[in-house]
Amino acid sequence: MFNFFTRQRNRSRAGVGGISSPPTGNDRRIHVDLSHLQSLEDAAESLNLLPRQPTRSVLAGRHASRLRGRGLNFEELREYRPSDDVRAIDWKVTARTGEPHVRVYTEERDRPTLIVVDQRMSMYFGTRFAMKSVTAAETATLAAFAVLSQGDRVGGIVIRDDGLFSQRPKRCRTALTRFLSELARANCALHADAPPATPTSLDTVLQAVANIARRDHLILLISDFDVIGPASDRLLAGLARRNDVILMPVSDPSGEVMPKGFVSAISDGDQQATLDTNIGDIHTAMNRLNRERRAAIERWQHHYGIPLASLSAGAETLPQLHRLLGLSCPLNRRTAGAE
Repeated sequence: MFNFFTRQRNRSRAGVGGISSPPTGNDRRIHVDLSHLQSLEDAAESLNLLPRQPTRSVLAGRHASRLRGRGLNFEELREYRPSDDVRAIDWKVTARTGEPHVRVYTEERDRPTLIVVDQRMSMYFGTRFAMKSVTAAETATLAAFAVLSQGDRVGGIVIRDDGLFSQRPKRCRTALTRFLSELARANCALHADAPPATPTSLDTVLQAVANIARRDHLILLISDFDVIGPASDRLLAGLARRNDVILMPVSDPSGEVMPKGFVSAISDGDQQATLDTNIGDIHTAMNRLNRERRAAIERWQHHYGIPLASLSAGAETLPQLHRLLGLSCPLNRRTAGAE
C-alpha cells in the first residue's frame, strides 16, 4: 500500500494542504525551530502530568485507569518494630530466623517519562491552522518541560522516515535540550520536495520504546499512527501491561472526511503516483483508510485500557492540552502562531 504524504500542487501556504517547496520565512505553523520550542517552557508550567488528575482529565476518565505514579525501591530487611505495619512482615525470613522481620521500601525519587513524537512525512500535512508535525512537536515539548519541572526524568524518541533518535530518560536540562534540538532538526527537515523514503513502521517504533521503557514508565505516543505493522498490537499490549501508556493521535480536520478536489502525490519509497479525490473510487478508499486507522486506535483504547488524548492540527496546541487534562486555559498564551 502506498504511504500517503502531502505534495499538493499549485498551493504554497500552510494550512491549505501543505506546501510545494521548502519554506521561506519563519512561519511556525509550518516549521518550528529550537528557539520556539524552548520558548514554551513557561507555558508548560500550567500542565500537570502527575498521577493525581482533575476529574475532567482524560487520564481520570471511564476508559482509562489512573496513572500508577512512582514505584517503590527495596531499601532493607530488618527486625520488626512495634510501629511497623504488620503487612510489611516478610514471613519467610521470620520463619527462618524465628524473629519477625519486615521489608522496608522507599518511594522512588521520580517516575521516568518517555515521549515518542512522530516527525515522518505523513505528519507534514495541514489544512486549517498548522501542520500535524508542528502540533506534535509542540505537544512533546510542553510535556517534556512539564515532566522536568515536576522533578521526574524525561527522555524521548523522535520518529523520522530514515530512522529514530532515542534519548533515555534523564533529569537533566542538557539532555532535554539535546532531545529538543533533534526534534527541531527533524521538523525543519520536512518539506514537500523531500525525496521519497520508506516510512518507519510503528512496529520499529514500539520495539525501540520497549527497549527503553521496560516497566513503570509514563509513555506518551504522539503520532498519526501511520504504517501500523503486524506486531503493533502485541507490542503495544506488552507496553501497556508494564507501563502507563497514553495515545495522543494527531489528526487534521480533513482526516474525518477526505475532501473532494484534493490532488497530491503519494509514494511507497520507490514509486510515485498522483492522488486525485475527484475520482470516486479513490475518494471512497481514502475515507475507508481513515476510518480503519481510527478504528485501530479506538480498539487499543478499549482492549488494553489505554487513555486516548486526541489532538488536532486545526487549533492551537496549549488550549487542547488544558482541555484534555481538565485544566483552565490562560487566555493570554499562544503556543503556535504565524509570525
